[in-house]
Amino acid sequence: MHPERHSLAREVQAFVERAADLLDISDQMRDLLRSPYRELQFELPLRGNNGHLREFRGFRVQHNQSRGPFKGGLRYHRDVNLDHFRALAETMTMKCALVDVPFGGAKGGINCDPSTLAANEREVLTKRFVERMGPLLGPGRDIPAPDMGTSSQEMAWILDAYTEDYGYQPAVVTGKPLQLGGSPGRASATGRGAMLLTAWVAEEHGIDLSQASIAIQGFGKVGRHAARLLAERGASIVAVSDSSGAVYNPAGLDVKKLFEAKENNRTRVADCGLDAEIIDGEELLYRDVDILIPAAIERVIHGDNCRRIRAKVIVEAANLPTTSDADLALEKAGTTVVPDILANAGGVVVSYLEYVQNHQRYRWEESRIHDELERKLAAAWQDVRGRATSDDVSYRTAAYEIACQRVAEAIELRGF
Repeated sequence: MHPERHSLAREVQAFVERAADLLDISDQMRDLLRSPYRELQFELPLRGNNGHLREFRGFRVQHNQSRGPFKGGLRYHRDVNLDHFRALAETMTMKCALVDVPFGGAKGGINCDPSTLAANEREVLTKRFVERMGPLLGPGRDIPAPDMGTSSQEMAWILDAYTEDYGYQPAVVTGKPLQLGGSPGRASATGRGAMLLTAWVAEEHGIDLSQASIAIQGFGKVGRHAARLLAERGASIVAVSDSSGAVYNPAGLDVKKLFEAKENNRTRVADCGLDAEIIDGEELLYRDVDILIPAAIERVIHGDNCRRIRAKVIVEAANLPTTSDADLALEKAGTTVVPDILANAGGVVVSYLEYVQNHQRYRWEESRIHDELERKLAAAWQDVRGRATSDDVSYRTAAYEIACQRVAEAIELRGF
């Protein structure tokens, strides 16, 4: 079956089930771990600048709040649906538990293509989303953040709309501009976290990072910061891609030139004038590299293509880039996979640090943010390494074991 025909939520549940089997979790607790607390779907009409009325759909899945208020990004993409957000919300629950921040999981967004909307149209649509969600948002209830198709600008509009009805509470949303209570280091946090995990897993498996070849699928907010930071550590980034295609040079790419072009001009990687071969975007996955970092969309590694992957290590900077059947095949083949709930958790860690600063009404220095991020992720990495060794399981299964155990304990302690 083609990977896109699978339910994305079923993929997450397969990972949870493997961990639950090892933990001997009861059927009743498994139901509580899987089932969303609340699902919302609502109409968002928008009269565009051309005078035409367009109807969009807003979504929010609040998965679990046993360990703290719901937390998760807002994704603006034309292909999102409720199943999509069920999967991502459950993943957020597991991610927050694994890195031990006091949040539960949520995810949501709007089925729109933001590139086709003017800034004022995106503002109206975003603020209408907040109007519909209303009392279900809040620092102690549900805290959105940026995701695919959204940025600090959308978070600023969320803060403004929420303030209109509930007063100024900057902790209602994270990923805000610095001028509105955002945190230093938030924009690069997910990429920085992916860099740290890449460095640690390379060391663990005897790969000299300064001699390593790395391919990065996706050169958006996550991929380009990961590339920049890994290049600063001496790694050779030999291939990167975006929606336009990919560029490849076995001797290494000019990451600084790529990064600056994407930051300043949003230029396609294929048009950056690099000394590189232009290749098909999917072909990047199959290059003979030490480390592959999928940093784009879901299910790019699946049962039909996983045997073509030659990388020794995969670090999942994207959410759910590997299907459950491909994960088993990669494990059998001896490929090391650092799972998404660990590899891309830098974003939610720094979101939590922003949330803490908002409550204190005091901004920390960026160096402190980096130190706290590294400390949190290092603790989670050591937990996963230890569990993988003691239980003789993959990093993914170990990560889900730890997360499921922590969420289940919180559910039991709070009662029903």
